[in-house]
Amino acid sequence: MSEFSFEGPAAASYALSALAYLAFSAQLWFGKSHGARASTLRSTVALSALWAGLNLGYALDGRSELWIGQSVFDALRIAGWLLFVGILLGTKSAVEPRPSGSVAATMPASTLTSAGLGHPPSRRWWAIALLILPVAVWLFPPGEPVRDATSTVSRAQLPYGLLLGISILGLVLTEQLYRRAREASRWSIKPLCLGLGANFVFDLYMYADALLFGRLDANIWAARGFAQAVAVPFVVLSTVRNKDWTIDLALSRGVVYHSTAFLASGIYLLAVAAAGYYVRYFGGSWGKTFQVGFIFAALLLLGWLFSSGTLRAKLKVFINKNFFSYRYDYREEWLRFTRLLASRDPDSNAAQRCIQALANLVESPSGALWLRGDDDIFRPAARWNLPAVQTEERVDQSLPRFLQSTGWVVNLDEYRNSPAHYPGLELPQWIGTIGSAWLVVPVIVQDELVGFMLLTTPRAVLEVNWEVLDLLKTAARHIGSFLGQLQASEALLEAKKFDAFNKMSAFVVHDLKNLAAQLSLLLKNSQRHRQDPRFQDDMLSTVEHVTERMNKLLLQLSTGSRAAETPRPISLARLAQRIAESKAVQRGDIGIEASGDVVTLGHEQRFERAVGHLVQNAIDATPADGTVCMRVFEEQGSAVLEIADSGCGMSEEFVRDRLFRPFQTTKQSGMGIGTYETAQYVKELGGRIEAQSRPGAGTRMKIILPLYVGNPAHEQRNREVA
Repeated sequence: MSEFSFEGPAAASYALSALAYLAFSAQLWFGKSHGARASTLRSTVALSALWAGLNLGYALDGRSELWIGQSVFDALRIAGWLLFVGILLGTKSAVEPRPSGSVAATMPASTLTSAGLGHPPSRRWWAIALLILPVAVWLFPPGEPVRDATSTVSRAQLPYGLLLGISILGLVLTEQLYRRAREASRWSIKPLCLGLGANFVFDLYMYADALLFGRLDANIWAARGFAQAVAVPFVVLSTVRNKDWTIDLALSRGVVYHSTAFLASGIYLLAVAAAGYYVRYFGGSWGKTFQVGFIFAALLLLGWLFSSGTLRAKLKVFINKNFFSYRYDYREEWLRFTRLLASRDPDSNAAQRCIQALANLVESPSGALWLRGDDDIFRPAARWNLPAVQTEERVDQSLPRFLQSTGWVVNLDEYRNSPAHYPGLELPQWIGTIGSAWLVVPVIVQDELVGFMLLTTPRAVLEVNWEVLDLLKTAARHIGSFLGQLQASEALLEAKKFDAFNKMSAFVVHDLKNLAAQLSLLLKNSQRHRQDPRFQDDMLSTVEHVTERMNKLLLQLSTGSRAAETPRPISLARLAQRIAESKAVQRGDIGIEASGDVVTLGHEQRFERAVGHLVQNAIDATPADGTVCMRVFEEQGSAVLEIADSGCGMSEEFVRDRLFRPFQTTKQSGMGIGTYETAQYVKELGGRIEAQSRPGAGTRMKIILPLYVGNPAHEQRNREVA
């Protein structure tokens, strides 16, 4: 019978060890790599799992047969680890030549050879030599653990001495593996050396104590399982870092992240439980009340920590920096990135999703996007969790020019500390007004800068290294292609709408032809039947029907014919007066302000129809007690005609994204063609339209055109431009 009566800690310790080795073994056996190193590691981890299971059984049952079995498996797994380290030491590409001053230089040649530090022997003989260890343990098993430290039970000390020597050999081999590893390989092999070295140190302590006192201390033995379990993550980490000499193992970042979070939560809850116990114990009559309140507050704090984006970001950064050779799990990041771009969230547009997708890669909480327009001006296109920034950058200014020429991501913190790292770059003043501005990322498509994105300071401290920069530039190029594809899709959709509009025009022309035929027939028959009262009634009925039908067709169709004549001087003041008189039936109080005779070049009828459309929109949007006025003036060498009203106004998003695009309208019966046609015609004349509007505060439309100065040379040049 065993002399050790088990109490909880030993079972918990070896259960934890068995679970750790089983999980590690399951991942290794699903690996794809083969060879001596992979096979040795697989077998050793599996033996370690069996050893921990036998110890768990002994802790629960106490049978001597289980103790002897675990002793043999303990010897087998230690032999496996020594064999694995010896194989690594025998890999010439992994170690450097032995320095003359090292510990190995003072060891006997036979020891070096057997340890794989000189000329490594055949792996077959190396394996046979290590198998002698479990045979020796089988013949001379170590005694079972004893709880009573004052026990005088005499145990054979030979097994303890043998195991102590093996622990020392393991430490020497582990030290040599790290010392002789090439400088570039030490980072990847360090966790393995740390984990194995810690286990050998623990065994050294346990067997030294057993050799000294002639018995194996039960408390130290019980803690051995926990020590083995704690060392497993270090071996796993080294396995992930060394795919060339171990298993092709992919460690999921999500699993590590969630496991770490749950482990931290478990430790936190254990600490809360212990603290709650002491609060109740020392709280007297108020103890239970304090305990309940304390636990409630602790759970509330835990919930807040779990919901904290900053804490999650810091945990991810910590795991990526300390557990993985690369910061990102590129498969997961790219899936999340593309999933967000392709989503159809009604609360955000495509440009906002682009900002959010790029910001998520670096844990940035907000950002803004500027896109290049047809006039080579970068304007704000969208923002995410950031106040509106109404600034523009011309393509020839410093920031766009620098981004176009280099394609670099501008780290604003680095720029403030070392501007010389960004030669030729002068940041615009408006960036300084955004205190949290952090990165400026160029959006490039086919070597052409189509926009740039501003990201703010991340939730957790993040080192902007080459990996982060490469990922941001690649993702930004993908965003540029994505936005370009959206624009192409919208252009195709507009073309299809125009095609549908043309089909509708063909149907209208067909109806007009039929109506014209009816009127022609009526006119022809009127020569013979004009005195017939029945014919007169039918004629009036037919005319009424044709008139009604034509009015309906006019409501469906909005057309304009391009004038064939060359552009001529147009007085904007007289043009405004004619439009006001033509709209007097609808609104007789349209105001006109003209500072002098401002003249531009254009096609008078077509230009009058275009301006009349804008005035009609102002009339339709303004209530009877509101105001509509037109102003004519010169501004910076240009002719300006301004139409202002105090009507219902338009939103900023509608003005920016939809106002001057076809088939976009706020009217229930409108087709969205008039404003688009007006903008295209003004652009054809070399001018532009600027719109300012706010919901409930009216609208101000400015038509800005080249000023006609009246000399023949200038007139001829303007005609050639037009």
